[in-house]
Amino acid sequence: MGPEPTIVATSGGHRTGGRTMVSFHALVHHAVDLSGAHGRRPRVMYVGTAIGDAEHFTARMHEAARVAGFDLTPLQLFPLPNLDDVEGTVLEQDVVWVMGGSVANLLAVWRVHGLDRVMRRAWETGVVLSGVSAGSLCWFEGGTTDSYGPELRPLTDALGFLPYGNGVHYDSDPGRRPLIHRLVADGTLPATHCTDDGVGLVYRGTELVEAVTEVPGKGAYVVTRDGGTAVEERVEPRRLPGV
Repeated sequence: MGPEPTIVATSGGHRTGGRTMVSFHALVHHAVDLSGAHGRRPRVMYVGTAIGDAEHFTARMHEAARVAGFDLTPLQLFPLPNLDDVEGTVLEQDVVWVMGGSVANLLAVWRVHGLDRVMRRAWETGVVLSGVSAGSLCWFEGGTTDSYGPELRPLTDALGFLPYGNGVHYDSDPGRRPLIHRLVADGTLPATHCTDDGVGLVYRGTELVEAVTEVPGKGAYVVTRDGGTAVEERVEPRRLPGV
């Protein structure tokens, strides 16, 4: 486990594997490095709630973990929890990696099962919380989502571990940037931290300490409110080793 509460919020982490359909990219490896799991196989939990615990993707994550040298534990909530002791198992992990999909569905299902409270305890005890897209947005106050249909809509009732908004896929979905700007400008969202595809944000406690990237040329951004307008500042990410 990491020495202090740590979140790695990303718009990346996966790529096509050499021997597998999916492999873990540099952002996942960075989350593992931050956990301090050295001298043994890292314990990584994969949470696929946002895609309905799709079995085919859980199988791909097992293959990706095997190639990476991780011990992977999937947490499934459909049709019922697959673990006898969900909290105890979560707290034993070095890293929790949350898959993208529907963040609205993820939040609803987690709350029904009390997993929101379990994740907070894990965060407070040093398990590194991380994920992509919905698995990034869930840790913040809110952001933008297509959970409700093709048209992007605001989400304002996420877990709130981090007191900011979050914008994912900032460069690849043309609707994200203007909606984030509007929501920050009118006060619907607080100051919002955004990532291009392949970029991650590292938080210690609730402080943003670094932006990192597994894709050259990509950026991170902080959008703040100035009067009734939004102001965007680019944060240049550090390129992770091996990419």
